[in-house]
Amino acid sequence: MISFDLSELGVSGPILLLLGLLSLASVSVLATRILALWGVGKGRVERDEMLEKLARGEVVAVPEKGPADRVLNRAAALLEKGVSVEVLTSEMEQHGNAESHVLYRGVRFLELVGMIAPLLGLLGTVLGMIQSFRSLELAEGAANASILAGGIWQALLTTAAGLVVAIPALVGAALLTARAEVGATQIERTMVGALTSARRRMQK
Repeated sequence: MISFDLSELGVSGPILLLLGLLSLASVSVLATRILALWGVGKGRVERDEMLEKLARGEVVAVPEKGPADRVLNRAAALLEKGVSVEVLTSEMEQHGNAESHVLYRGVRFLELVGMIAPLLGLLGTVLGMIQSFRSLELAEGAANASILAGGIWQALLTTAAGLVVAIPALVGAALLTARAEVGATQIERTMVGALTSARRRMQK
């Protein structure tokens, strides 16, 4: 088993520490957002039933398990106040856009981690290589190959660490985007259904 002390890695040590902090942050964001988006696509049948009741003029409300449910309840509340279709459309667009924006929270951060982690790893490797060759120069030929090799593998460690941090972050960003798109589709579907129900309701 390979063990090392960050203080022994010279300039590469702080970069490894920073990569470790980025890894912890990205894992925390990913876990939090996965839990938040877990049931984002559920409740479609219940919402369809509520939309039918809404079109018949009944007072409806669904348990707010996700953003689409909140959009539907908002539409029902506005219709109970007797707003016009134009006002309802404007309100639904604003509310739907706000809910959709929340769905993508955390994705940009994970994408940012996925982009900068390999660059930080490369920076650590370059700085470590500079340090190793500088030590070789100062030794004026007295340093042996094993000492140089030890400095090089320590420097390359930051590149590997950067990739280890970046790959899960990018995979997590893709997973969150897929779940957010499911939720956004449900919001859009609910908005269209609410407007259709409103027009049917006003025609009666």
